[in-house]
Amino acid sequence: MEQELPASAPTEAERFQILSLDGGGIRGVFSAAILAAIEEDLNVRLVDHFDLIAGTSTGGIIALALGLGLRPADILAFYIEHGPRIFSNPLRLRSALWWFWRKYRADALKTGLRTTFGDRAFGESTKRLVVPSYNVGDDDVYIFRTPHAERLRRDYRVPAWKVALATSAAPTYFPACREVDRLRLIDGGVWANNPAMVGIIEAVGTLDVPLDRIRLLSVGTYDAVVRRPHFLDRAGALLWARSVTDVLIRSSSIAVNNQSRYLLGKEHVLRIDPRVPAADVSIDNLSGLDALVARARHHSRHIMPDVHRQFVDHRAPTFTPLYTP
Repeated sequence: MEQELPASAPTEAERFQILSLDGGGIRGVFSAAILAAIEEDLNVRLVDHFDLIAGTSTGGIIALALGLGLRPADILAFYIEHGPRIFSNPLRLRSALWWFWRKYRADALKTGLRTTFGDRAFGESTKRLVVPSYNVGDDDVYIFRTPHAERLRRDYRVPAWKVALATSAAPTYFPACREVDRLRLIDGGVWANNPAMVGIIEAVGTLDVPLDRIRLLSVGTYDAVVRRPHFLDRAGALLWARSVTDVLIRSSSIAVNNQSRYLLGKEHVLRIDPRVPAADVSIDNLSGLDALVARARHHSRHIMPDVHRQFVDHRAPTFTPLYTP
């Protein structure tokens, strides 16, 4: 009987590479800084080596910026300039009202996004993008997708700043975004803070890419070292209130990472998400921006050789959208 030969590994031209960017508020400084440091070290434009970018919340803002031609260093400058206004909390008054009212107005975030993206539409992206949000009015997931398939005929016309506002409208921090078809859209992190699986499903289900051709670079906003107190074992709603969101987001992110490694093979997934003290993890803590940049530059020294070895030999073909604004 004739022996069947094993399938050959895809060449660098046949590969389909996904860049996935987690949510995390102002911790997007870390993501932008680590991408900027890798670009600087390798003397490349990272987006040139990826066929699809998935980003949620602050990762969605970064994904949009990359698709519209901004470099990671430009995105880092956006956070440094606009972050203090977006998360302004004079006299800690907003924290006192937080149990009853959203913590921040959306005005400064909206202004920063409009200043950065101008009037450019989502469909002007030069990369395929998937950006999760959540439609709280209809209680359903909502994903903004560039026109990379024939049926994707609506999102490309939406202004990029509105997509960014919708994906980053974190519950209790910002009001829901009503800028897109008057829908009540909130942060995609409520269901896909780690959007790697959203990217993989888009590649396989919409673009018909075989799993064995996919390579994934997944960038987190760093992972907290947490010791869960024993009282949570028997705690009620009030005692769980401060922990439940973190537990849900962290557990879903771990699950997505494990599922991605199972589907693609762990050697085809590179996750950048260093462990840090829990005190450093807050989506609106402005006191440690310099430390965030320093941590990113330090970690980039260790991860840069792996990024170079696994991803830089592939150059993504030019993306031609099926529809234009």
